Amino acid sequence: MKTLLAGWFSFEQMGATAGDLMTRDLAREWLEAAGRSVDVALAPPFEGGVDWQTTDPSLYSDVVFVCGPFGNGWPIPEFLDRFPKARRIGLNLTMLEPLEVWNPFDLLLERDSSRASRPELAFLSDQPKVPVVGVVLVHAQLEYKTGLHRAANDAICRLTRSRPMAAVQIDTRLDINATGLRTSAEVESLIARMDVVLTTRLHGTVLALKNGVPAIAIDPIPGGAKIRRQTETIDWSFCFIADRLSDHALAQALEYCLTPEARQRARACADRARQNLFDVRAEFIAAVRK
Repeated sequence: MKTLLAGWFSFEQMGATAGDLMTRDLAREWLEAAGRSVDVALAPPFEGGVDWQTTDPSLYSDVVFVCGPFGNGWPIPEFLDRFPKARRIGLNLTMLEPLEVWNPFDLLLERDSSRASRPELAFLSDQPKVPVVGVVLVHAQLEYKTGLHRAANDAICRLTRSRPMAAVQIDTRLDINATGLRTSAEVESLIARMDVVLTTRLHGTVLALKNGVPAIAIDPIPGGAKIRRQTETIDWSFCFIADRLSDHALAQALEYCLTPEARQRARACADRARQNLFDVRAEFIAAVRK
């Protein structure tokens, strides 16, 4: 006999969270350690499991429901009624009704209920850490009539899908900001916390390097324009031109830019840029005093 492992990931559009999936994987690990054969009930967009509505109920001696708020409302009664002979186990649940009023489980190890409270099981989940990558994209710029902005932005989107990463959209525009940022300090503070920045913006490139964050820049203008010129001026190697793009080259650049050596090069680049700007302040002040 098998165990059916279910949770909010077993129902379409029921708000399954990262924590739900962490607890699901932990519960499956525990069940397999106990020598149990496990089927996981999954609904789209999750794949690779069984559909609780069509799987044979007689296959399962136990049904384990994991993680999240749990109450006596749709779709829970329908789900439980489909497995009337199975032992019911609740794990890491917040019980929405007092247990003396409603408790459908034969074994309940709740997260919290009217009788007990335990730490959330996600504390035990061992998730691999992935790079946190800032994505700073430019809109079409009318002053550049031959721009390849969409092609450049699309190349960055393909790159973010090519490997596990937490892609953080960052908008540097402040008259209307698509990501809720309000000030220059907020924009720079967010960029400074990234592992790498992928950008089609000049200031996405500059603010990343200024804070020692490697930047992979794509100049969206055929042949290159201000981004290419700036990266040449400050001697930063990872600038690509939109009409000469290669997904393979971008992927290689990303692998390198995730290394400590790349961060050292970014800091050195910023130091050179600042040194080369020392004379500009003095020249400006002297000129306006005349």
